[in-house]
Amino acid sequence: MNRTGDPPVPGPDRLRRSGGRGVRKFRRMRRKAEPREDVTKLFAMETKQDKKYGSIYTNEPVKPKDANVFSDGSTRVDFVLAWEEPLTLPTDQCENVNPNHRKWRDKFLRKLQYFGLLLERKVVIQKKSRVCFVLLSAPWRVLCYYGEEISLRVPLQVGNTSIINWSEQFLTRLSLPSILSQNVPNPPPDFYTCQFRTNKLQRFLGNEEKETFFKTTQRHQVVYEILARTPYGVVKRGEIGIDRLLSEGVFSAAYPLHEGDFELPNPPVPPQSLGLRQILHRYWACWSCWRRYQPLDHIREYFGEKIALYFAWIGFYTAWLLPASVFGIFIFIVGIWIMITDVPAKEVCESGDQWVMCPLCNICSYWNYSSICISYKVGILFDNGGTVFFSVFMSLWAVSFLEYWKRTCYALSHRWDCTEFQDIEERPRPEFATMAPMTTRNPVTGAEEPYFPEGQRLSRRVMGFLVILMMIIVVLMFLIAIIVYRTILKIIIYKSENSFVSFSAGRIASLSGSVLNLLVILMLSRVYTSLAQILTRWEMHRTQSKYEDMFILKVFIFQFINFYSSPIYIAFFKGRFNGFPGNYNTLFGVRNEDCGVGGCLTELAQELLVIMVGKQLINNIQEFIAPKLKAWWKKNKINPCVRKVKEEEARIGMSGEEKDQEEVAKVPPWEADYELLVCEGLFNEYLEMVIQFGFITIFVAAFPLAPFFALVNNWVEIRLDAQKFVTEYRRPVIERAQDIGIWFPIMQFISHIAVLTNAFLIAFTSSFLPRLYYRYTRDDTLKGYINFTLSVSPKNFSEQACRYRALRDENGNYLPDYFHLLAIRLTFVIVFEHVVFFISRFIDLMVPDIPEEVEIKMKREHYMAKEALAENQSFAMPIFPEEQLFRSRDLKQHGFMPSPLLRRDPPPQILVGIHEESEKADS
Repeated sequence: MNRTGDPPVPGPDRLRRSGGRGVRKFRRMRRKAEPREDVTKLFAMETKQDKKYGSIYTNEPVKPKDANVFSDGSTRVDFVLAWEEPLTLPTDQCENVNPNHRKWRDKFLRKLQYFGLLLERKVVIQKKSRVCFVLLSAPWRVLCYYGEEISLRVPLQVGNTSIINWSEQFLTRLSLPSILSQNVPNPPPDFYTCQFRTNKLQRFLGNEEKETFFKTTQRHQVVYEILARTPYGVVKRGEIGIDRLLSEGVFSAAYPLHEGDFELPNPPVPPQSLGLRQILHRYWACWSCWRRYQPLDHIREYFGEKIALYFAWIGFYTAWLLPASVFGIFIFIVGIWIMITDVPAKEVCESGDQWVMCPLCNICSYWNYSSICISYKVGILFDNGGTVFFSVFMSLWAVSFLEYWKRTCYALSHRWDCTEFQDIEERPRPEFATMAPMTTRNPVTGAEEPYFPEGQRLSRRVMGFLVILMMIIVVLMFLIAIIVYRTILKIIIYKSENSFVSFSAGRIASLSGSVLNLLVILMLSRVYTSLAQILTRWEMHRTQSKYEDMFILKVFIFQFINFYSSPIYIAFFKGRFNGFPGNYNTLFGVRNEDCGVGGCLTELAQELLVIMVGKQLINNIQEFIAPKLKAWWKKNKINPCVRKVKEEEARIGMSGEEKDQEEVAKVPPWEADYELLVCEGLFNEYLEMVIQFGFITIFVAAFPLAPFFALVNNWVEIRLDAQKFVTEYRRPVIERAQDIGIWFPIMQFISHIAVLTNAFLIAFTSSFLPRLYYRYTRDDTLKGYINFTLSVSPKNFSEQACRYRALRDENGNYLPDYFHLLAIRLTFVIVFEHVVFFISRFIDLMVPDIPEEVEIKMKREHYMAKEALAENQSFAMPIFPEEQLFRSRDLKQHGFMPSPLLRRDPPPQILVGIHEESEKADS
């Protein structure tokens, strides 16, 4: 493969620096980057250390030469921009088909260099196109300046805490070995950290080593912040930032580089000599690690807190599914025993021609109740007394799971210094800062921030709500269409001459309707997710966390209706309004659906099996196969002949040593990472798990095996996700997070809904209460129960008398037993939900949100901070007058402000362009 290396600044399109004001801004940045005398004292500590903060290794072994460098062999590559262009264009040009793309790209690259970044260009020839790479690097002064702007956290002193799982701690107390633990090499050291300040540089650990002071992930954050702020066109039209350029197709990719290869070296080396990516692949992404604890500190070190919290949550959730699965399997086994010994089931199977049932549709024929012997017995597997206890167990399980996750999340957030991220450290989104028409002071930090009027945001939210409502109506229309489809298909099958198919018409129509409903769900999900993203961007939310929360809320409302509408219909509405023989209700001229021969609970279990398990299989197959197919297609775009020429050139230029051969012939990391897939974030991963959480809690009374299927799926899901992030995805820019966001209150909402749905499911859909009522009013052995549940058709229906399932007399009127049973059902719902909610509230009160050891550490840190502040009275002086700090309506109009900084001094032009206040400061 032919590769040409250009100087750091492109030749004919040389990136130029602006003069004049830019010089003044750079002087100010230099003054800011230089350490100044500061009398403010931090915690007393030693600044000498034997560890490099930028590395995860305590005793760092000899590592291979870093390939993520410029041509000079020393300048580190912090970010890569890439775009493709036709191969027919001259080699020295970097034009695209669209002339505006070249203009925007050149302006954007000039701005990046003007902001202080170092650039170097590489060109790679592919089969039908040329890929242009621009390598970006942030020098020390830029890192210091922007590190203070975005509140990077740097180490003050080494800590000594470690993540200990409760199961490992329990086994340790019993002096038993933990089969789940593993010795992962090179654990990242724990530090006490604070926000970076240039004038306190000498007080931080590792300040002598400028190359390793900022971690690799922090360098990525700094460069991405510059990329997200940099304008390339008219700012009022939102032409700002790398994300907009990627969506416009100006650049095809923007990504930080992985740290080396994920494959283990050959010959083997000591575990301490492995890179972090290799450690994650060996001790986390491998299938053999399915029963091991996840190395959360290593995941956080490489991918950031947001991704680490996701894997901590899914691991915690999967561990809690284990007792639920065991209890569910036990209930299912109890159901098998009840099915074998059930008296009503024997009555059905031995009834012969005793009960002739009325036709299930207008053209259907009479049938014998004994013909549903197998279906009736299968229904008992999911409809028995054990499901009541399992429903109570799962309701309490959901509450306990959420309470203990809250504790775990708080412990991880404190360990990773994210407890105050959303309130203090998180900054406004670049797009919000660009479009906001005015500014105000942050009441917490006192910094000047962009502000968007609440009146305008309210009107946009109302519009978004109307769109959501319209999409929900669309979902309900599809649900009605599927109901009509099942009814019509049943009639068509009954008309067929095949007796076997005709006998199974109801079952075939129900199963095909479930599959069709799954396909409709997956199709509408994709459409609405794109629509929700547009609406959320239009609503102008201030921070990225708020933006993601509102986007998630919109999608979940839709997905809740999309996934659960059909099971809710089957559980609570199907067969309730169909009337009785001679007086059937119709919908669009078609007789309303009745429950199948096995009952509505059996149909609900079938629906849950198809939707839940089917969706999990489709997602896992897609996650396993789709990335590999995409990667194969992308790699095969490279011309094999060109690849062979490249390897020959590498052999000609080698020094003769085998080690140098491999290094020369190896594909550069920016080219190798370009062939990987774009990381799509965590939204789909969370959504899949939360929808699953709803299935195993809301409808668990109908499907006790749901937790077991969820457990098996999650064991596979964790490894698939780990492999994707380590081996198949480009490295994402790390994001800090305090918790899992709005997903937690969504799961709390689901757990409350689950109590009500299970109560109504047991009371009105299950046969538990009718059987219990018959035991105490008729016969405790349940003899004659089947005859009790069957009514005789009215005389005006047909000449032949038939039976149907209801508690009615010969005229179609309800019997007194119906009203007695209705009162019992309503009483059961009230008692069930009150008891469960009371116990849930008791659990909530008994389990503290913050673990005791974490609370003690927080009090200790707060005390040390107060002592440090007391040593210097200058900290007692308020930075802002109190009346000015808390004046929430003190708004100011501002003009062109693409990226206001959270600072008290004027923002430099290299970040935000021309700003009115900064111009006054310059003059």
